Amino acid sequence: MTKKLTINPITRLEGHGKIEIFLDDNGGVKDAFFQVVELRGFERFCLGRPAEEMPRIVPNICGVCPSPHNLASTKALDDLYSVEPTPTAKLIRQLHFNAFYVEDHFIHFFFLSAPDFILGPDADPADRNIIGVIKKVGPELGAKVIDIRKRCREIIKLIASKPAHPEGGLPGGVSRGITAEEREWIKETADDTVQFTQVALDLFKDLVLGNKKYLDMVMNEAYKLQTYYMGLVDENRKVNFYEGKIRVVDPQGKEHVTFDPRKYADYMGEWVEPWTYIRLTHLRKLGWNGLIEGNGTSLYRVGPLARLNVADGMATPLAQKEYEYMFEALGGKPSHHTLAFHWARLIETLQAAEDMQRIASDPLLTGKDIRNMNLKLKKVGIGCVEAARGTLIHHYETDDKGLITKANLIVATQQNAAPICLSVKKAAIEYIKNGEVKEGLLNRVEMAFRPYDPCLACATHALPGSMPLEIHIRDSAGRIVKTLGRP
Repeated sequence: MTKKLTINPITRLEGHGKIEIFLDDNGGVKDAFFQVVELRGFERFCLGRPAEEMPRIVPNICGVCPSPHNLASTKALDDLYSVEPTPTAKLIRQLHFNAFYVEDHFIHFFFLSAPDFILGPDADPADRNIIGVIKKVGPELGAKVIDIRKRCREIIKLIASKPAHPEGGLPGGVSRGITAEEREWIKETADDTVQFTQVALDLFKDLVLGNKKYLDMVMNEAYKLQTYYMGLVDENRKVNFYEGKIRVVDPQGKEHVTFDPRKYADYMGEWVEPWTYIRLTHLRKLGWNGLIEGNGTSLYRVGPLARLNVADGMATPLAQKEYEYMFEALGGKPSHHTLAFHWARLIETLQAAEDMQRIASDPLLTGKDIRNMNLKLKKVGIGCVEAARGTLIHHYETDDKGLITKANLIVATQQNAAPICLSVKKAAIEYIKNGEVKEGLLNRVEMAFRPYDPCLACATHALPGSMPLEIHIRDSAGRIVKTLGRP
């Protein structure tokens, strides 16, 4: 038996992780773990810094999801200084966030997940990438993806100085306003984004839902996991990325609890295991019940599918139609089909694009009142947004001078870490039989965690930042019999 198989280069994972698979005496899968072996440190070196620097510091955690960190941090400062942003400032922040949602969801769908479906999970790894996708769907579509993402990033740059690590957040407002001239190209970008997102949804329906092999894979028990779900909803229980209350539903879709994000510590528990550096989470009032799904689980999932599962609908009309179609096709709510995260991601993109249209047409967008300066330090501030990957909470505490004495970041990948372990285990059970590794195992196991779009730099933080993925397969005695890896 081959002792080691190297697949190079690593693709479609941000961060440093590995998978441990344990076999029983018959060569079947006994257990499996998704391990994060980076050491988290961001919360520590924020201590002692002036609180107002946090929206500038935290976007540097990584370049994948800097806008959610910037906005969660800014909202934490609103709370810390007991100040409400002006209506114009709030619109500008929401515009920034919607533009981020579009460009981030598109990079995941087209660059990270589409190769598995458009080219197939067993395609040659040399072709299973964005270049292969463009060859399959045509250069015009590829160029449009790049163009829409570029224009949305230009909106982020306009508002917050740079798209990679935005710096536009201030307690009570934003650092600059929007001019009438800028409004025009923002509106044009929003209109084009709505149109192209509908094209992307049609592509998904044609190439994935229209292909029985791929549809069977979406519905396969190997990629199904029964957990609780968590996400922000507005006063009408519609999906909201920027604000609202956190709602949790159980595996049957019944409401478990709805709470103010400031009360997160009463409902979200953190758990440490010796085999990973990432802290796992669970529903505190249910207690830590281990890595189990279904009845008795205390695990929950966050992210695109979770947000749609907890909400009563989308906040915009076109996205609402797609929401209804998706759940009808998947057999109702809640959907436990992990690969449906990819579908939900496109529906959320459509809502973000439609909301950009709304904001671009709002007269207040070009208002001059962009900051409320009525600041009163209360020494504790908590901010919450829905990052692209799921619920994100920033909790700061300061001394009398406004210097950070405590920083706690509850990030999406951290909350999904335990469910990712279960997802990987179920995929491994499906594709490893009698101790034999089928062709394409590595990618099929990767497909179990890729829908979560894990961002391990956000969930941990490490130097020097190398990013190998390793899968160790062990026999019943714990001996490594095969290593699949990418250096």
